[in-house]
Parts: sequence; C-alpha cells; structure tokens
Amino acid sequence: MITVFKKRQSKIGYIFFFILIISFLPSCTPSPVLTPTPTESAFILPETATPSPSLPECTSIEAAPTPAASEGSLFPPVNDSDMARGDENATVTLIEYGDFQDPPSAAFAAVLAELAEKYPEELQIVFRDFPLYTNLSHEKATFAAHATHAAALQGKYWEMHDSLFEKQAEWSPLSIKDFQTWLADEATWLGIDATQLAEDMEREEIIEKVKESFIKATEISVPGTPFVLINGQIYTGLLNFDSLDQIIALIALGERQFTSCPPLVIDPEKEYLAILETEKGEITIQFYPQQAPVAVNNFIFLAREGWFDGITFHRVLSGFFAESGDPSGTGQGNPGYFVRDEIDSTLSFDRPGVVAMKSVGGDTNGSQFFITFEAAPSYDGNYTIFGQVLSGMDVLKEISPRDPQFGETLPPGDTLLHVTIEER
Repeated sequence: MITVFKKRQSKIGYIFFFILIISFLPSCTPSPVLTPTPTESAFILPETATPSPSLPECTSIEAAPTPAASEGSLFPPVNDSDMARGDENATVTLIEYGDFQDPPSAAFAAVLAELAEKYPEELQIVFRDFPLYTNLSHEKATFAAHATHAAALQGKYWEMHDSLFEKQAEWSPLSIKDFQTWLADEATWLGIDATQLAEDMEREEIIEKVKESFIKATEISVPGTPFVLINGQIYTGLLNFDSLDQIIALIALGERQFTSCPPLVIDPEKEYLAILETEKGEITIQFYPQQAPVAVNNFIFLAREGWFDGITFHRVLSGFFAESGDPSGTGQGNPGYFVRDEIDSTLSFDRPGVVAMKSVGGDTNGSQFFITFEAAPSYDGNYTIFGQVLSGMDVLKEISPRDPQFGETLPPGDTLLHVTIEER
C-alpha cells in the first residue's frame, strides 16, 4: 500500500502562483470539430507492442496546490479567543475579518453557511470582528459585535452571528435605540435571555475584546471587509460559492493524494477489463496493457484504491467526450504524481469509445481520463490511448452534459459510483 498524502507543505510564493494559474486555466482537453462516425466500429484488439521495461514510470509532485492549515502566516493563527466553527483539525481554515453592518459581509456569510454544510469535516470557519468605526453608516456594527459575544456567554454566538447577517436589511436602517429593541426580540426568538444579553453587552471585557480585534486588524493593514484568509494566506479571488467550492475541493483532495508513484500491479501479458458503474448504467472498457502499460497500470492501481468511487463526470461535451477521474470534481485535480506519455502509432481516435488520458502537456498524465463519443482524428498523437469501450456507449451518451468554468454555477455531474477491474 502506498503512503497517503497528509497535508504536505510548500513554499508560499510557488503555491499561490499555482493557485492563480489554476484558477483561470481552461480545461485542457481540446475541443476541435470532430468528424462523426455514423456507426460504432466493432472492437478489434490492436497489434501487440513490446511492454515497457521501466514500468511504472512517473514523477511524484513535491508541492501541494495550497498551503496546509498549519502553515506559517503573516496573520495571527487561530487561537482560543477566536470564534470558530467546524473541525479544528480541518484541512482548510478560512478566516474572515467582517463587519456585521457591511452588506458584502452579509452576502459572504450566506456563502460560508453553504460551504460549512457541504464540508463539515474539511472546513473550519473563523470570524474576526472588524467593525468599521470610521464609517458613519456602520455605527451599529460595534453594538452588533458586542451582541454576538454576549450571546456567546449563553452558548449562542453563531446563532446570533447568523441572524444578524441574515436579517441585516431589517436592523441596519434602525436607530441605535430601535436596534436595541430589535436585539431583545431577536434574542428571545433565538432562545437567549434578552435581559442578560443587554447586561452582558455592557461588560468591559466584551467591549475591549471587540475594540482589540479592530485595533489588531488595523495594525496588520486589513483593508476592508470582508477580508479573507485561506489557510493563513490572503485570498483575493471571487467570494461566491462555486469559486470557493473548487478551491476547498482541491485543497481537500490533498488528503487523498499519494506521495509516490504507483507500484507495478499488472502483468502486461494479461488482458484487463474495467466495469464503470455509473448512475446511468454500466460501461465496460478493455485496456491496452502492452501498448500503454504505464497508463493501464496507473488506472488499475487507482481503481483498486477506490480513487474513482463516488466521483463525478466533471466535463461532458455532447458529441465530443465525457471526462472523469478527478475526486475534487474541478477538472484540476491529480493523484499526487504524473505518468509519462505513451503515444502508440497503432492506436488512434478513429472510432467512438476511445479511452485516453487527459494531460496538460508532455508527460503530465494523472488520474483524469476521457472517453470519446465520436471519432476524433485531431486528437491523434496528443493523448495516451489506453483502452476502448466494449459495451455501454448508449450509457455513456446518457451522461449529463457539463462544462465547468472557474467560478460558474453548474448542476451536479453524474456520478461514477465504482470501478471494478477484471483480469484474464
């Protein structure tokens, strides 16, 4: 068994250059105009080739795509005085400096609630008060922060936090006196002792806690709200759900990545089939272990490790191909290593159902693969072909179309439930 990746760390400069590039990379499988084949050709096993003597040949990746939650930061680490929710050992820690009277902070709170629901174990969320004292339209932000910490004394911090953001439009236009009345009513509705809440809001330690939070944020030059850190590093990208969902999924994928290349698990002299169990039905693939032993070995290793279980067909272009193999569902994930290309002149994209490795350039095959719907001669020589669909093309063509672009909202892709390998 290969040792599983556990929160590898890398240099921050390299990491965030990688994140910047990956955030805007289009999917790397090309989409030229294909020449349709009117009928599916009968499958014929190609002429045999000499097995590679260096199997398996690959390069393990040394740098993680993002820093670990424990990595150093210019900003204060999460401590006992922070208000946090989620698993303290989560792979991803997201820190927000926010203002309760700030509309963008309220919009971001809704995004965080959705992310917290999706990633209960992978994500920890920390909120740090940064009430904008100098902004005249935010005169109640400080009182709102006092209310959350007073509610915390009754074990209701996050209930008050969420309610203030969700109902910001109700209380923000009120006078301070009317806001205090609103807080009393809201506290009662949340199961908080309103009288005790009002008294605790006047406690010196709570007033000083919020003031100190503001001073510390100012000292480290937090520019405004919401200001976001992901694993201690400044995040300046889009604050919508889909953008952050992709980033969290990629970071979380690190927990499943491998620290070394696959061992030899196949005999190139034998025949291998893969049965892809999808929510639309089964697809059977025959592999080419002699023409592409490294790719076949890689796929079979990953299948037996459960890498493909429960993942999505993240990119499906009708008439072109269906793509899967990335547990993050983003189209940017990899297993922690790359394997070399195996371009065999006896294999071509001359029929529907050709199975090939997705790559981003020479010798960058990972775990992602695609299956063509039609003949695609323009792909010849560019991708490692390692199999052919024997049955299930009708199932393949029922998989829901999906073309992910960074930050865009998409429906869930169809699920690849499990891959079973048969050796003959």
